[in-house]
Amino acid sequence: MAILLGSIADDYTGASDLANTLTKNGLRTVQTVGIPDPALALPDVDAVVVSLKIRSVPASDAVAAAASADRWLRQRGAGHVLYKICSTFDSTDAGNIGPVTEALSDAAGGGGVLVTPAFPETGRTVYLGHLFVGGQPLNESPLKDHPLNPMHDANLVRVLTRQSRNAVGLIDLTTITAGPGAVKARLDALRTAGITAVIADAIFERDLETLGEVALETPVSTGASGLGLGLARALVRSGRISSDGATTADAIRPVGGLSAIVAGSCSKATLHQLDIAERSMPVLRLDPERLLAGPDEIAAAISWAGDRISAGPVVIAASAAPETVSRLQSLHGREASGHAIETATSIITAELVERGVRRLVVAGGETSGAAVDRLAIPAFLIGPEIAPGVPVLRTVGNAQGDMLLALKSGNFGGEDFFTSALAMMH
Repeated sequence: MAILLGSIADDYTGASDLANTLTKNGLRTVQTVGIPDPALALPDVDAVVVSLKIRSVPASDAVAAAASADRWLRQRGAGHVLYKICSTFDSTDAGNIGPVTEALSDAAGGGGVLVTPAFPETGRTVYLGHLFVGGQPLNESPLKDHPLNPMHDANLVRVLTRQSRNAVGLIDLTTITAGPGAVKARLDALRTAGITAVIADAIFERDLETLGEVALETPVSTGASGLGLGLARALVRSGRISSDGATTADAIRPVGGLSAIVAGSCSKATLHQLDIAERSMPVLRLDPERLLAGPDEIAAAISWAGDRISAGPVVIAASAAPETVSRLQSLHGREASGHAIETATSIITAELVERGVRRLVVAGGETSGAAVDRLAIPAFLIGPEIAPGVPVLRTVGNAQGDMLLALKSGNFGGEDFFTSALAMMH
């Protein structure tokens, strides 16, 4: 299998978001969970998105994992590798966007790397190097309070500089609107000046198309799914895609079985989606304090679901309001709290699958990653889109047999996302 475009995603929901974008824009795409076992037969595709869980791990671990994925993709023909990050640039001053970007650039022989989290379809834009969410600077938006990586600085040049060895450059909107030639000239000039990572403005999809055309001529880029859109469209325009585009019908063939939703995200959007879901299906809201205290809350949740799941979908949520999360983190530590809740939700998810769940929605990036890891799912075919950035996923090579999943970043989806997702999985 020779692939045209490779990607390394820093979490599982972000990988699904990108794979969805590539599929919609004409690339046959598969998402793997980690580097695939050599025995796993993957379909013939144009793009492979390797899902990792490296957003919040130590920078050295993130660099090592990304480097291994990069080697695997290059060995299979990938001429360009996109390091897929969150559209809110979730990171800390220690990384991991800067260290991974520089490491991938070094492995490819150096050069300038275009970096942008812009994705106008989901309200993320970059202007003069500042990230806006729905028209608000990131640090003034509701998304600033990520439980693991709070983002209180909208100036991405400043953010990325704090986690990079080298200086960080900027290609502004005026240059981008002048076209690919102007962008390439500016990127070359910055590279000559010793700058590796270059934040790029983008307000409209046409800006992403310009950036994608330039990035495709370089070995590495870093960005959200919006940059994936630009790369995919550039590949299609180049005539290197032999198919008529990706088909998604096979990915949603019925699988039967029971349905469930597991939520661990504490985002405002997910909390509201849970309130809406409660109108039409049973919802169990777990007590985060009790989850951290021991296994009793997990056992109670599994028992609760067992009594109800044969009658229809159930929802189990470890989601909590930001003030509750902050209190838990102050008592138990940020990392310990997050790990305990991820472990609990993944155990509950595995028990639900053991009891016959084959249609599963998971809300939250870290929650999704923990669940997929515990289920040991090796790869997904990309199905149709449920909401912007969230496709239906069909398992490939799964020990439990075919399943349909939706892995949702916390802030994605409309208020009725959970019912819409399950409706598409019949």
